[in-house]
Amino acid sequence: MVANSAHAVPNQERDDEISLTKPLISQENYKHNEVNQLYRNTKDLEGQLPPCTNGASFARTCLNLTNAVSGIGVLSMPYALSQGGWLSLAIFLLVGILCYYTGILIQRCMRADPSINSYPDIGRYAFGPIGQNIIAAFMYIELYLVAISFLILEGDNLDKLFPGTRIEFSFVKLEGKKLFILLAAGIILPTTWLRDMAVLAYVSAIGLVASVVLTGSLIWACIADTGFQHAKGDMFNLQGLPTALGLYFVCFAGHAVFPTIYSSMRNKNQFSKVLLISTILCTLNYGLTAVLGYLIYGNEVQSQVTLNLPSEKIYTKIAIYTTLINPLAKYALLIAPITCAIEERISLVVKRSTSFVIRTVVLLSTVVLASSIPFFGYLMSFIGSFLSVMATVLFPCVCYLKIYRTFRVVSFELVAILFILIIGILVAVIGTYTSLQQIISSL
Repeated sequence: MVANSAHAVPNQERDDEISLTKPLISQENYKHNEVNQLYRNTKDLEGQLPPCTNGASFARTCLNLTNAVSGIGVLSMPYALSQGGWLSLAIFLLVGILCYYTGILIQRCMRADPSINSYPDIGRYAFGPIGQNIIAAFMYIELYLVAISFLILEGDNLDKLFPGTRIEFSFVKLEGKKLFILLAAGIILPTTWLRDMAVLAYVSAIGLVASVVLTGSLIWACIADTGFQHAKGDMFNLQGLPTALGLYFVCFAGHAVFPTIYSSMRNKNQFSKVLLISTILCTLNYGLTAVLGYLIYGNEVQSQVTLNLPSEKIYTKIAIYTTLINPLAKYALLIAPITCAIEERISLVVKRSTSFVIRTVVLLSTVVLASSIPFFGYLMSFIGSFLSVMATVLFPCVCYLKIYRTFRVVSFELVAILFILIIGILVAVIGTYTSLQQIISSL
């Protein structure tokens, strides 16, 4: 029945499908029709289907996608700019464009088969169980490291708000960053026991508010107190460029949830527009935060710009408190896929008490590592250089080439994708080496 309906597709396309029913870069000169046969068939099949009536609206999807892309990476944007220099802003814009394009590639991979509902599903469809397992492994590692960075963020900023705080129990003494990491973990622990993440998913949207509040706090600091004391800065810093690139990729690292957001849309044909709006909004917010932070603090800016804000000021407290709520709400969402995967591995049916133990042990392991890694910026750079580049650049390009077999015919699109892959590999190798070197030297 599906085959019969595929032949009934009208040739005329709606305006909002024009950019999606053709490749992003023209392939009109292809000599072999079989190269794009799968691509055209999936477009035709979807073109017949009416929009889902119970899915997320255009506005809601824009909010969800922007919330997915926005995160704690905004705190490190001024530091990233200080590492790369003013000219690295052009590279930041290029990273945003590349990540938008690879987001479109993920959308096309989703359209290849109705059974694809997640990022690992794309890997399975392209390369079988091996591809699924590789992508899933990278996703879990990235989620785990981001959860660690959340605890580091909590410890650093709470220590700034309440310096000199300590607690002593007989022979045990906790103080400073380690104390606040442990306290934050105690608050987070009950949320990890929840199996219904719906409430936390809504609360996590405060990440959008936190990003805007942080930018507003920097504007407030500039107008009220600090001013542009370091207006010159470095034009370009080749030595710090790998660190800057890793942090720039963290800013757009939301590709792992793109398939879920795409599947939830009422009108999936509008995904490219949603992605474009989300990319523009995040680019503007990230870019403005980077410029303001670097103008105010120059090369003295810290890995989290909130640590530069004067402790006694009201705008500092507003910025930090708002920023701290986001990790508290999102930690359980990040760690849930990992704990669920562990539970599925050890038993088909896990008792509730066993589940509590597993989730508590995972949380404690992140506490230990967060207390051992002293620099937030180096960890975020590693996540961006190694894991985010894989998820946002390498996997979408490789899966797209395999699913639609566009590598069989030389075209401008093929050359562009290969160019993106080369950039991704260079960033992954150089950035990962640099960030690991920095982490090891700081331990």
